[in-house]
Amino acid sequence: MTGKINPLLLEVPNAISGERLTLRPYVEGDADALWAAVDSSRAHLAPWMPWVNDWKEPSYAREVIRRNTAKWILREDLTVGAFERDTGRLIGGSGLHRFDWSIPAMEIGYWLRPDVVGRGYATELVGLLTRLAFGSLQAERLEIRCDASNVRSAAVPRRAGFQHEATLRAARRNRAGELGNTEVFAMTRDDYLRLKV
Repeated sequence: MTGKINPLLLEVPNAISGERLTLRPYVEGDADALWAAVDSSRAHLAPWMPWVNDWKEPSYAREVIRRNTAKWILREDLTVGAFERDTGRLIGGSGLHRFDWSIPAMEIGYWLRPDVVGRGYATELVGLLTRLAFGSLQAERLEIRCDASNVRSAAVPRRAGFQHEATLRAARRNRAGELGNTEVFAMTRDDYLRLKV
């Protein structure tokens, strides 16, 4: 694919659904549920997601939602909540981040509440966002990065057909301030098209 993409003109669906999940941007009415999901997952997320330390009071959820809404409109970041289709329960968060529209390339991030880990939700949401990235967003490259010691998280891109490309040594600090490694997984448009055949 050639030619410059204007991300502001790309049509991005307001929701995408899979077998068990609906992914959609947060709205202000989600603030209480988002706070509850993050707060109840704090111990589970803290070793891998340093942003959880910024969540000190419930009003912060509303602030995050407003910031994410602005970034969504500008196509700077596409953060979504992961909701169970049958119950509407917020079980985690995900999105497409770190855009480089000159390629275009982007990164998937994800987190889940601890009570739903191990049920295939992360694999489903990665599949949904992968289709969005290579479809509506015209991606040529998609990455997933995770702490090398987060074995469960690293299993998700492997199951979804991403290739392990690198281990970045001493690339991040954990909560204790110790250096750790980052695993980089990627899928190209050609990889994606081969998977679809």
